[in-house]
Amino acid sequence: MSMSDCHTQSLCPVCFRLLDAEYEARGDTVHLCKVCPEHGPFSVPVWKRVPGTPNFEVWRATRRIPAPPQHPATRVHKGCPFDCGLCPDHAQHTCNGIVEVTSRCSTACPVCYAQASADKGGNPSLETIRQMFSALASASGPCNVQISGGEPTEREDLPEIIRMAREFRFGLVQVNTNGLRLGVEPGYAAHLKEAGLDSAYLQFDTLEGEACRTLRGKDCIAEKLAAVEACGKAGLGVVLVCTLVRGVNEGTVGDLLQWAVCQGKHVRGLHFQPAAAFGRFPKGMESEGRITLPELMDLLERQTGGMVRIEDFHAPSCEHPLCSFSATYVRLDGNLTAARAGSCCSASHPLLDNAETSRISRNFTARQWASPRSLPIAQYDDFDRFIADFGTNFFTLSAMAFQDALGLDIERVRGCCIHVVTQAGRLVPFCLYNLTSRDGRSLYRSLPDHEQPLSERLEQA
Repeated sequence: MSMSDCHTQSLCPVCFRLLDAEYEARGDTVHLCKVCPEHGPFSVPVWKRVPGTPNFEVWRATRRIPAPPQHPATRVHKGCPFDCGLCPDHAQHTCNGIVEVTSRCSTACPVCYAQASADKGGNPSLETIRQMFSALASASGPCNVQISGGEPTEREDLPEIIRMAREFRFGLVQVNTNGLRLGVEPGYAAHLKEAGLDSAYLQFDTLEGEACRTLRGKDCIAEKLAAVEACGKAGLGVVLVCTLVRGVNEGTVGDLLQWAVCQGKHVRGLHFQPAAAFGRFPKGMESEGRITLPELMDLLERQTGGMVRIEDFHAPSCEHPLCSFSATYVRLDGNLTAARAGSCCSASHPLLDNAETSRISRNFTARQWASPRSLPIAQYDDFDRFIADFGTNFFTLSAMAFQDALGLDIERVRGCCIHVVTQAGRLVPFCLYNLTSRDGRSLYRSLPDHEQPLSERLEQA
C-alpha cells in the first residue's frame, strides 16, 4: 500500500541509473521501492516499526529549513547525485568534514566501508592534506573535522597532520581509529593530545570475542579496552562507535551501553551504525538482514531494562530525519537520566532556521565529544559556557542509518551535512562517496579521476 507524499528518487544498484522511487508500507515495515527498466524491481526495508516506536510518516516529516552551502564548487548539470562538489542544489552545508589521510590499514576488517587494507593505495602528501583542510575551511568555516582513512594511526606523521588541522581553527579535531595503536603503544595517546587532538572516534563493536572476530577478523577487545583507558589518561574524549550486524552483535547493544556508561567521563557517548552494503561487506546486498532505526530503539530500551527509553530519542534537525536519531543523558553512578533540553541535534528549535540549528549542533558536538579536561570554554558565549560546564556529565546515545545503493534516497542525500573532502578539494556526501554497486563499482571513492564530477565523466564515457 502506497503512502501519501512518499515519492523520491533513487539509483539502480546495478547500473547507477537514476530512478523514480517511493516508500511503501507492507505490514509493520516501510520499504523503499524502485524499478530499473534494464535490471528490474528492487525493494529494501528502511523502517520496521515495533510497538511504541515512532511512526514513519511523522518522523520523516520533522521540520527542517534548508541551509545550503554558501560557496558551491560544482555546477548543476546531470543533477543529484552526479554533480557533487557540493553543487548549488545541495540543501545543507557541512557540519562534519571528513579528511582521509590514508587508504591503508593493517587489519583489513571483513566489514569496512573504505575497503582498506595493508597494500591498498598510498598516503596523500602533507601538502595535499593541507589543501584538503583549506578547501574544507573555505567552504564550511569552523565546522568539525574528522581525520579518517584507512587507519590514520598507520601514518607516523599523524601528530603533524593534527597540528595542521588546528591551524584552520576547526571546532573539533577528531581521529577515526580502530584504537589498536592507542592501546598497545605507551604514550601514543598523550602524543596525539599534545599535537592538538580533541577526540577519538573509536571503533568498538562488542565486548564478546567471537563477535569481534566476525567483524574485525580477530579478537582485539583487550587492545580496545586499553585504548579507552589510555585516552582517558591522556585527556582525550572518546566516542565509541559500534557497527551493528544482525545475527552478530545486535543482542549485546544493552550490555555495551551499560558498560560504556560506567567508564570515566572521558567516554562521551556511544554511536551505533547499522551495517549498510557498501565497501567490503561479506553478506552482499541482502535486504532483510539490515537493522532499521526503530528496531534499534526497541533493542536499546529492552536490553537496558528501560534505563533508556524510546521516547528519549529524537530526529535530527541537521541531516534528514530518516538518517539518524539521538538522545542526550546526564550520567550519574552508572545510570542515565534523559536531558530533555540542550540535545545535540534536537529538532526542538522551531523558530530557528537550519543554519542556526546546525551551529548549535556543531558546537554541542565539539563540546560533548572532547574530554571534559580540555573543553575550550573561553570561545563560547555565556549560555554555551554554562552548558559546557554542566555537560561534563552528559552522555550521548545516537545512531546513523547509512544509505547503500539499494536504499539510496536522493532527498536524504541532498540534506546530508557529513561530507568527505576529496584530494581535489571537493565535498561529497558521505554515503555517496562510499556507494558501491552490486559488482563493487564505486560511484565516487577510489577512482583515478574521482576529483572530476561524475556528470562530466559520464559525458566523456
